[in-house]
Amino acid sequence: MKQFFKFMFASMLGGFLLFLIGFFLMIGIFSSLGRKDPKPVAANSVLHLELNNMILERTSDNPFDNIDFTSFGGSRTLGLNELLRNIKKAGEDENISGIFLDLSFTQTGWATLAEIRNGLLEFKEKGKFIIAYGDFMTQGAYYLATVADEIFLNPEGMVDFRGLNAEVLFMKNMLEKIGVEPQVIRTGEFKSAAEPLFLERLSRENREQIQAYLGSLWNTVLKDVSEQRNIPANELNDIADNYLARTPAGALESRIIDRIAFRDEVMDHLKEKLDLDEKKKVNLVNYTRYNNTPLPDSMIPVGVRDRIAVVYGFGNVVMGEGSDNSMGGDRIAKALRQAREDESVKAIVFRINSPGGAVLAADIMLREAMLAGDAKPLVVSMGDVAASAGYFVGTYADKIIAQPNTITGSIGVFGIIPNMQEMFNDKLGITFDNVKTNELADFGSVSRPLTRAERQILEETIQRAYDNFINHVAEGRGLPVSTVDSIARGRVWSGVDAQRIGLVDDFGGLNYAIEQAAALAGIEEYRIVELPERKDFFARIMEGFSGAEARFIRSRMGDDAYQVFQRMQQATENTGILMRMPYDIYID
Repeated sequence: MKQFFKFMFASMLGGFLLFLIGFFLMIGIFSSLGRKDPKPVAANSVLHLELNNMILERTSDNPFDNIDFTSFGGSRTLGLNELLRNIKKAGEDENISGIFLDLSFTQTGWATLAEIRNGLLEFKEKGKFIIAYGDFMTQGAYYLATVADEIFLNPEGMVDFRGLNAEVLFMKNMLEKIGVEPQVIRTGEFKSAAEPLFLERLSRENREQIQAYLGSLWNTVLKDVSEQRNIPANELNDIADNYLARTPAGALESRIIDRIAFRDEVMDHLKEKLDLDEKKKVNLVNYTRYNNTPLPDSMIPVGVRDRIAVVYGFGNVVMGEGSDNSMGGDRIAKALRQAREDESVKAIVFRINSPGGAVLAADIMLREAMLAGDAKPLVVSMGDVAASAGYFVGTYADKIIAQPNTITGSIGVFGIIPNMQEMFNDKLGITFDNVKTNELADFGSVSRPLTRAERQILEETIQRAYDNFINHVAEGRGLPVSTVDSIARGRVWSGVDAQRIGLVDDFGGLNYAIEQAAALAGIEEYRIVELPERKDFFARIMEGFSGAEARFIRSRMGDDAYQVFQRMQQATENTGILMRMPYDIYID
């Protein structure tokens, strides 16, 4: 009977997988059959940007990424590369008169918002308008909205402008209750990634670095908002301290917004700006449709052979191939090698958005980055986070370009081997016994504490990895080892501070990094090639199952609970020797 059910469930699972694969194949076939040649938009149109979905570094072509698991409807995941291209296209498009920014929530980091913001400012330089509206605006949404000529807020809405807060989850007491001892060895008093496992509150050093980088991020926000809204920074701080924008009236009185209006009233205002008759509707062009319209001639390089390769590294640094949401050492190394060996590629931009991860995977990527930099110009473009191993892999670039609110640094190494003896023996009643041929054959076992000799080996291994880290940074950045050591020790820096201490060269986004790479290569006209190459359709389908699971869990738990779940999951997964930032950054 047991075998019967086993085979029955296996058959059901196999049938379900075949159904899903067939389903997506049919979608692909019918969409290709029904696809028409893209046509330009009508004159006097407005590009409708609803930037409330997840914004990743690179547009995903995985069908699972476009499913909303709360309703099982469509929910397009945006890629920053595609979004910036479309904003630039709209600026060049004579049929687009302006942009309607439809904002409530933003699901991305501060540096990404800054890049989008700068792209929108360039759009305005073409003499076109931007109108922003929100039923409710988070701080990230408002930061983006401040580029608009006018900001409208729903009469029952609010602007959640109240400053930045960093909250760290500590699990020491929970681990003690279940009988788990986190055996942690680290380099540097600021390398605090494992502190939540053995402390109950922030260490003095961790509090110091969080206060420093949060203050730097907030100062960047205040500076940018102040410039666009013409409100002094001290007034903005007063508005945040007293939460004055929590009501529409307070937001209007404090000049955070320009008008209180319903959506239909905003549409009437757009009609006036477009000089339309009352009976005519505003021609709002949604993002998906506009993405399928042809590029203007000015953005199409004709007869150009030279190329610049953009290599995307996103997510935790892991061994092997990884995925679109992780930096697999082998996959990224292969992409860098491919760009280096391609004679038509004249320069490489290494786009990094990663908090770090596995030491060995980082070393594999670093070697290929060094070889690439020896062969042709190499520019690193940092996204929201390029810290720890995410900084290490790009340290030999000719130029490192970040945003003022990029999170970087965290030059340090730590190792974790949990001792679960008490949990197994006392909590679960499980005991272990073993037979070994050599003294250290069971080194790394979680069923007992480390011996003195094992701890010493682990300490030496981590110190060697740290020395390797700071020596590479010193050589790549042209700094004395002692200087690197003084700014390392696991400390996290904002982009502003990173430039001051020599870890970053300049400020700008991905497009600016591409321009700098072209200048170093001495070319004016070029095409962009994006790497790593996309996986085949079936590989993306199979890979999508794991991602679908995470998105489903997130949709059911909610963002706040899911973040706690992620931190607890990372605490159990972070074993071995790691280069990783102490925490993740979220925008309220």
